[in-house]
Amino acid sequence: MNNLQSRSIAIFAALVALMAATRFEHFGSAVSLPDASLAVFFLGGMYLSRSVRASIVAFALLILEAGLIDYYATTMQGVSDWCMTPAYWFLIPTYGSLWLTGRWFVMRYALEGRGLIRFALVVWAACSFAFMFSNATFYLFSEHFSDMSAAEYVSRVFKYYGSYVSVALLYISCAVALHILFEIVSKQRSHTQQAS
Repeated sequence: MNNLQSRSIAIFAALVALMAATRFEHFGSAVSLPDASLAVFFLGGMYLSRSVRASIVAFALLILEAGLIDYYATTMQGVSDWCMTPAYWFLIPTYGSLWLTGRWFVMRYALEGRGLIRFALVVWAACSFAFMFSNATFYLFSEHFSDMSAAEYVSRVFKYYGSYVSVALLYISCAVALHILFEIVSKQRSHTQQAS
């Protein structure tokens, strides 16, 4: 197994663990971290997309994990199943949009210099789209809002926009900081080996 495969497996395992540890609470609590699912799918697209086939398999496995966690939470842990409606299926394209955006970014830009500014804008736009798309499809297809106007629904959910997007940005920022630190250490190690 080469270094790239080992690294991909380690990243995949870390993303699986992160989602498993955080998916139970959207905004977190005193004893749990907020949901990292948006970040997991964006980072998966960035780091696990070298091969199209491997990327599709990794995405499908993470979608399956998300579904199993939600099933477990609603059937065994007593978490409300209010979100389990026909709209739930629209999480697949929501997460897919994040995955594809992460893949698109990494194929065009580097995580250095101006690339970091572009990265911040792309992450913000991708997470904002995910928020809008998932909420719009929930409004349209959940069958919970037949008596509520779209304007009222928007005004009620918009208050969650800041925390929804900022949590994803925080997780992704931590991952990028680790990425940059890893690159610096790797370059220093390479220079040390060449000097000796």
